[in-house]
Amino acid sequence: MLMASSAIAAPLNAAQKTQLKANVDAYTPQMNEAALKIWDYAELGYLEAKSTVVLQDQLKAAGFEVKAGVADEPTAFVASFKQGKGPVIAILAEFDALPGLSQAAAPTKTPRPETDNGHGCGHNLFGAASVAGAVALKEWMIQNKVQGEVRVYGTPAEEGGSGKVYMVREGLFNDVDVTLHWHPGNENSARQGTSMANISGKFRFRGKSSHASGAPWAGRSALDGVEVLDTAANFMREHIPDGTRIHYVITNGGKAPNVVPDFAEVYYYVRNSDPKIVVSVMDRIKKAADGAAMATETTVEFEQTGGVYNLLPNDVLGKVMHDSLTSVGGITWTPEETEFAKTLAKSLNGGGGDLASVGKVQSYAPADTKGGVGGSTDVSDISWVTPTVGLSTATFVPGSAGHSWQNVAAAGSSIGLKGAAVAAKTLSITGAELFMNPKLIADAKAELNARRGDGFQYKAMVGDRKPPLDYRKPGGAE
Repeated sequence: MLMASSAIAAPLNAAQKTQLKANVDAYTPQMNEAALKIWDYAELGYLEAKSTVVLQDQLKAAGFEVKAGVADEPTAFVASFKQGKGPVIAILAEFDALPGLSQAAAPTKTPRPETDNGHGCGHNLFGAASVAGAVALKEWMIQNKVQGEVRVYGTPAEEGGSGKVYMVREGLFNDVDVTLHWHPGNENSARQGTSMANISGKFRFRGKSSHASGAPWAGRSALDGVEVLDTAANFMREHIPDGTRIHYVITNGGKAPNVVPDFAEVYYYVRNSDPKIVVSVMDRIKKAADGAAMATETTVEFEQTGGVYNLLPNDVLGKVMHDSLTSVGGITWTPEETEFAKTLAKSLNGGGGDLASVGKVQSYAPADTKGGVGGSTDVSDISWVTPTVGLSTATFVPGSAGHSWQNVAAAGSSIGLKGAAVAAKTLSITGAELFMNPKLIADAKAELNARRGDGFQYKAMVGDRKPPLDYRKPGGAE
């Protein structure tokens, strides 16, 4: 007879935690294989065709039912294991790489000639460990006859493609009780915080080509339009709310200096911890783009490629995850791994951080809701529709910067794999704790409702557009 989760109100005991950790240990060879394959593939957002298959195949082999290509995203999937009626616990899995971060699994800068991409955010570890944690949790449910459902959401294009947003918009999280995630990092911590909302998009200017020396008066430079826009945006920085970030890169500025470019493109991000400010600042940049087009006698169009909320932290779940992480403990490096880290640390500002910190679990503190600076994540949209909690583990060498070649090197090494194992164990123990204690889920939902306010209705910041499957198209080619 299956054990009804609603009938249980006792903390997970030590024997069950040991059982879950053993389940992860048993699965670690498959986790490592998946992580290193995905690291090697280094596929960009919405292009993760081989990476998603690795994770889907492992889940199918473990007894999960997999639905692929959800939310109009070819590389997205939802995998489910269900045993009776009970809570639905979701675990997120990312697997996209970043452009321009090619690097071997070496402690000195060594680009790989076969690719320009690299896992500078460690998403190869993210996806593989989430699958390992889900499989361990599923085995525990069978072993203990626990009712409920564990789902793995394969979420592509986190790096600027807002992949999860389209899954939320599609209603794929509507029946989820709690969502768990993790992220590679420099320390082992379950402190909860917020993130910056953002809108990203591409301004495409069109003009008239001409010989840049023989008849420049006959041309209208699309690149001039981009540069006037960039100048206007840079002057705007003084007159926008504190904490706002504007950054851009020119993805197409023409092909040759002696040809007036008739097409140019610039890719913009606007961030702030308040989504309303993000919308208002991007609206001002759009006006600046219209002015730039008028000033240069070109035309401009804007394609929004992404848009995410700020992350809502959850202290109820954060404390559960902290206790789970503490029961797993920190990381012990071998002498070879320590030497790897010491060599890599020489390339870091100030020689890096305290290498011994990877063996510790950081203390917990109440959730930080200020979020004045930092990055953005499409996990945020999920956090507005279901209680959501995450952690980081020491997969990188302390002191490493985000989105760096140093992170790529560590993510492809045993240093990264050890951090991933800690994450998998923590996810599985946290999920089991929630299955055993429905009151925690109810309290987490009450906290979510309090944070988002009465009458909240989710509306995606990307509007009704389809996923931008070509947002990584090189050079802004038409």
